[in-house]
Amino acid sequence: MIKKTLFAAALAVLATGAFADTLRIGVEGAYPPFSFKQPDGSLAGFDIDIAKALCTQMQRDCELVEQEWDGMIPALKAKKFDAIISSMSITEERKRQIDFSEKYYKTPARIVAPKDSDLQGTAEGLASKRLGVQRGSTHQCYAEAHFPDAELVLYGTQDEVFRDLSLGRIDAQLSDSLIAQEGFLSKPEGANYAFLPGDHTDVDCYGEGVGVAVRKGDDALRDAFSAAIKAIRDNGAYKTINDTYFPFDIYGGRPAGL
Repeated sequence: MIKKTLFAAALAVLATGAFADTLRIGVEGAYPPFSFKQPDGSLAGFDIDIAKALCTQMQRDCELVEQEWDGMIPALKAKKFDAIISSMSITEERKRQIDFSEKYYKTPARIVAPKDSDLQGTAEGLASKRLGVQRGSTHQCYAEAHFPDAELVLYGTQDEVFRDLSLGRIDAQLSDSLIAQEGFLSKPEGANYAFLPGDHTDVDCYGEGVGVAVRKGDDALRDAFSAAIKAIRDNGAYKTINDTYFPFDIYGGRPAGL
């Protein structure tokens, strides 16, 4: 009954446009195909389109605010923006600082290494190897917990991780499987690289999926985002955006073989 009441209240907010001010959304712009810069400098990507669709569904004017990844949560708490839509995983550690909507997608992490490599995606297989991850990400959490003897190399953006992998400066990289497939392996520079076997899905680091982050106490905004996510799933807007970037529905995972 409580959940139904909260959901009804969120729908009422959507219907009446009760939020009057412009909603500021924190985005990264350096995580293709989820967020990236086009040649003209404009922002594009799955997260960007989802943010716009949610704002439309909520009948809100929105402003996208660029923010480097490792400063996302501090900037949200400092009220630089009102929400984060930037592929942020819903983890217990983060929930101690901020709140999340329901998920809007969930995909596993995987390791990429040269095709001719004999590396194994295990603690022993990566011991003394240089493993690249994005700083402040859930992948750093996972690598520190599961590959304690690897030499972690931290980067400000995922593009920098892929660049150094292609240049041979690191032995392997750990990232979201879709990011690796669409942002590196499907491109010419990734032709000689491949996934190591196995998904990496530890809930302690990777959480329950990706959600919209808001400040603690912004319950009405959190619930409005959750209602809007359900609405765009139901009305087809989510599918239109999803199909622009991916050959399958990323809401719940990935097809076998990716």
